[in-house]
Amino acid sequence: MASVKTFEDLEIWQLSRALCKDIYDVIESTNLKNNFKLCNQIDSSSGSVMDNIAEGFEKNGNREFIQFLSIAKASCGETRSQLYRVFDRNFISEEKFETLREQTEVLSRKIGSFIKYLNITDLKGTKYKT
Repeated sequence: MASVKTFEDLEIWQLSRALCKDIYDVIESTNLKNNFKLCNQIDSSSGSVMDNIAEGFEKNGNREFIQFLSIAKASCGETRSQLYRVFDRNFISEEKFETLREQTEVLSRKIGSFIKYLNITDLKGTKYKT
C-alpha cells in the first residue's frame, strides 16, 4: 500500500478535480454560461467536492477529515442533481449527461468507501494508506 502524503495523492481528489474540469468545459462550451445562477451553482458545487477533500485532509485527523469527506460527498450529490437541470434545460446531450452522471456516482461511491475505511482504520493523522 502506498502512503498518502498530500491530498493530491488521493484518487478521490484526482477524480473530483477531473469532474470539476469537465463541468467547467460544459460551462464554457454551451449556453449554460448565460444562465448565471445555474452556472454558478454547478461550478461551485463541483469545486466544493475537491476543495472539501483537500481541506479535510489538511486538518490532520480522521474525525475532521471524515466530516469534510461527508460534505464533499453531499456536494457531489448536489452536482449530480444540478446536472439533471442542465440536461432538462437542453444545455447538454443525453450522452454527455449520462457520462457526467456516472462520474458523480462513481466518485460518490469512492468517497463513501474512503469514509468507511477511515472509520475502521487504526491510522490517525496526516499519513494515510490507500
